[in-house]
Amino acid sequence: MKRTDPIHVAVAETSVIVRSGLISVLKRLPDIPVQPVEITSMEGLHNCMQGHRPEVLIVNPGFGGWFNVDEFKATYPQTVIKCVSLLCSMTDSNLLKGYDETVGLYDDIETLNKKLVDLMHIGAEDDNENEQETLSQREKEIICCVVRGMTNKETAEKLFLSIHTVITHRRNIARKLQIHSPAGLTIYAIVNKLVELSEVKMNL
Repeated sequence: MKRTDPIHVAVAETSVIVRSGLISVLKRLPDIPVQPVEITSMEGLHNCMQGHRPEVLIVNPGFGGWFNVDEFKATYPQTVIKCVSLLCSMTDSNLLKGYDETVGLYDDIETLNKKLVDLMHIGAEDDNENEQETLSQREKEIICCVVRGMTNKETAEKLFLSIHTVITHRRNIARKLQIHSPAGLTIYAIVNKLVELSEVKMNL
């Protein structure tokens, strides 16, 4: 199901070429209407947060010298905002912890569309008959980490997320699938071909 009301997306990037190019692509997404806002400075970002209150912030991790996503979210605790890192170059993985998703210069329009749809949980209510389809790509990745015996900390480091975000994803997975144990997730992952049997650390 397509969303009809636009999602407000702020794009924080100093390069006019990268910023305008991304905004052009966002306006062409097939399943999700986007109302973009261009941000060129930290002052502009704070002004935007006072007015537009975007639902999604796509930001270069090097924005403002170094963009501290955890500090940013703590500054606006009353605002539910998804933070997406915009990767334009090689970036230290430690700078990517705390982001909800990542987009890169080589993501095509279908990939960007799917990432935003999954991020905003659009259409999940229409897919209840197919439980696997209700899972985002990120949630599937986390299931794979769980069945391989990885801890929340190891999962967070592998996927460049905060531990808090991993725990939130695991709660959402348990709610969607009604599976509350590593053993149950292992069976689910094997049945739905998310992992090969040889990859599984036996939790049974």
